Amino acid sequence: MLSQEQNELLTSVGPDTPMGNLMRRYWIPVAAVSELENKPTKKVRVLCEDLVLYRDLSGNLGLIDERCPHRKVSLVYGMPQKEGLRCQYHGWCFNQKGQCTEQPNEPDTSTFKDRVKTKSYPVEEMGGLIFAYLGPAPAPLLPRFDGFVVEHAVRMIGSAVIPCNWMQIMENSLDPVHTEWLHGHYHAYVTGLKGETQEVAFQRKHNKIAFDAFEYGVVKRRLLEGQSEDSDDWRIGHPVVFPFMLAVGSGGLGSYQFQIRVPIDDETTWHIWYMAYAPGLDVEIPHHLKEIPLYDVPYRDENGEFITDYIDGQDIMCWITQGTIADRTEERLGTTDKGIIFYRQMLKKEIEKVAQGEDPIGTIRNEADNHIIVLPLERKKHHFSDGFESVFKRFQTRFSPIIDDVVALFDKVGVK
Repeated sequence: MLSQEQNELLTSVGPDTPMGNLMRRYWIPVAAVSELENKPTKKVRVLCEDLVLYRDLSGNLGLIDERCPHRKVSLVYGMPQKEGLRCQYHGWCFNQKGQCTEQPNEPDTSTFKDRVKTKSYPVEEMGGLIFAYLGPAPAPLLPRFDGFVVEHAVRMIGSAVIPCNWMQIMENSLDPVHTEWLHGHYHAYVTGLKGETQEVAFQRKHNKIAFDAFEYGVVKRRLLEGQSEDSDDWRIGHPVVFPFMLAVGSGGLGSYQFQIRVPIDDETTWHIWYMAYAPGLDVEIPHHLKEIPLYDVPYRDENGEFITDYIDGQDIMCWITQGTIADRTEERLGTTDKGIIFYRQMLKKEIEKVAQGEDPIGTIRNEADNHIIVLPLERKKHHFSDGFESVFKRFQTRFSPIIDDVVALFDKVGVK
């Protein structure tokens, strides 16, 4: 168990908190590119900060304080200009660096605008997402992890705002054994109640689990009953990319899958499910699959009950029912929780490094190291042995507007 002080250290992400300072050393997704297609501004709340993301008339992205420094109105309703965003209230304009460039009703000789600046952060696009860096300059490079930059891929982005702290969501990813019960036995129980008894690969017993640090976070491994140590699940495993992303092994299905847990504030998390399916460079991808849809992932039904007949819905039920911020002063950890302990220790270590002015784990500053970062992922993942369609209809991808087309494409070309 943790003390209340230790729990707050790991869960509080606001400005000038130790965890907030650590989080601000990483590039963080703040929107999907498609969200600015029909409306060029978007309110963004991330790490307890209220901001406005915009695309100006020249196509440049900006991320600045939501409140205009003049009279504190919301710039979410501002008007994009050739260079910057103009406040709708009195016409003051701010560029990407937060500098006021125009004050239309001040005297022509006034230098007042030169002394007015608002908070701003750099932003970059990658793989259909928009990332922001909220930390001190100079910003590190935006890591080009394989799934975001793999060529010739069909991509889709699932999204849900989860009313709980980011930490308990991440700890779920350091708990391999939960899959055996929640996604195996419980899944069979839930489907059985509906008269759809379904035995799945997730039900196999865990004989052994292990966790190792690597240059971008933690590699987790599992050895299931009946497997040898030559199996990909044990020999390769898959990573938790520090500090808030899980990369899931493709099982040789030609897909890349990321789960990204973005702290909106201490009590709310934007959960992103990112998938890229690469059928092979020689396969023609239909035109309509070249767009990247953003879709909502529902987790409650019309009666307010949790939807638990799919894998991610089962996870969400467990995350939320731990409480808005899990009370770790009352927990009782067992031997199968060693991954959670490992991750907490890594968080504390990296918090201390940042406090000492050092770069945390996974920081990239050399372009030569950032062409494409290939993450360690199992190809022959036992949990995905039920096949492409079975897997992706049991996960949140079943809510994607293009999942039937993706399955059809897979069936047509097979695994490359």
